[in-house]
Amino acid sequence: MNDGSPNGSSELCDTLAATAAARGLEGMFAELTASLAARQRWHSLFDARLMEARVALGLPLAGDSRTIPAEKQAALEAKSLEACREVGWPLVEEGKVAAGWMYLRAAVEPEEMGRRMAALAGRVDHTTTTSNAPTATDDVPDTERADETIQEIIHVALWEGADPALGLKLLLARNGTCNTITAYEQAVSRLPAARQRPAADLLVAHLHREVLASLVHDLHRRGIPVEPGPDASLTGVLEAAGGLNDDPAVHVDVSHLQSVLRIARVCTDHVTLRRAWELACYACRLPKESVYPGEPPFENVGAASRLFYGAQLGIDVEGAIAFFRKAAVLAKVEEAGSLPGDVLVLLLWRLARPAEALHAALDRPRDDAGPSLLQATGMLPSLVDMAAASGDFGPLRKACKEHGDEITFAATLAAERAGA
Repeated sequence: MNDGSPNGSSELCDTLAATAAARGLEGMFAELTASLAARQRWHSLFDARLMEARVALGLPLAGDSRTIPAEKQAALEAKSLEACREVGWPLVEEGKVAAGWMYLRAAVEPEEMGRRMAALAGRVDHTTTTSNAPTATDDVPDTERADETIQEIIHVALWEGADPALGLKLLLARNGTCNTITAYEQAVSRLPAARQRPAADLLVAHLHREVLASLVHDLHRRGIPVEPGPDASLTGVLEAAGGLNDDPAVHVDVSHLQSVLRIARVCTDHVTLRRAWELACYACRLPKESVYPGEPPFENVGAASRLFYGAQLGIDVEGAIAFFRKAAVLAKVEEAGSLPGDVLVLLLWRLARPAEALHAALDRPRDDAGPSLLQATGMLPSLVDMAAASGDFGPLRKACKEHGDEITFAATLAAERAGA
């Protein structure tokens, strides 16, 4: 097989001409693609596969695919996606993640790309390489090539949205909490809620470990005997230390703590909710001068977050509902934005109280500026979903008639018929 040098290329061209004459274009393309794959000429292999597909379908070698008959267009698209996978995965395995993703973006599910990148990241080391790790070039040291691979994985996973949780995990290990929270806010926060949750779970778990470790270290330094086990809780350690309510010590960057308490609102996993509740309990003991006011209904971030997460754990449920209901009413009167009403709806929905959630949703001010962030990311259920879960479409249909919303009214009829 030729090595890509001018002489080798000339020899291959002669071989291709002879093969085409003896076995036709199908044989010629088989010879060409085998040679390109053996030499890891992946970009050229992709071009060859597209050319091969066009010839096999009786199409011109170039031209706008939109003018192709529908049946041939579908076949060409299938061959194109097959070629994307054929060249994309080897590029990823070589550590050329961004180049591989260029082909794979339209050809594979993000979850599969995430699994492959996670496996690659596990093989890459900043000081050594293995036989499976990316191969260094003559002028690029192994450690530099490996670092470039990790950076490409972070970019594709996080900024291209292939696997935000993986991207944040790698970024957290390299750049720390502050940069990772900023990256979450910029790249993850407006994704659908289901895609945010793994990344948010990761941040909550990280900050919980960080605060717990710092707190225990501080208590040991003071001579307070605290020996947390593997399942230690922040609240348990605080209780063992007397609560530290009048203590000026701060064991975490407060802006990080308040950001993570906000980010965690998307989470539904019980373990994560428990960690978020513990972080909120910790926030409640911080000196007043060290905390920052949040937006309604989380002006007091620690106290409101403790109610929000605690209710989802079965802690002071009625107290939490009363608090957020009052905040929603006040916000409506003062025109203070949609978040208080949205949080009440979200909490009632998560507490499996759909009729109350629907009533709260219908009671919110109508927002002509478009959906809130909680709605846009799918954290809130639709009005139709709430009505269906409550078993009563009447209140929603009444509201639809009052506001001239024929679309939602029709959706209730369809939903009722589908559930019958």
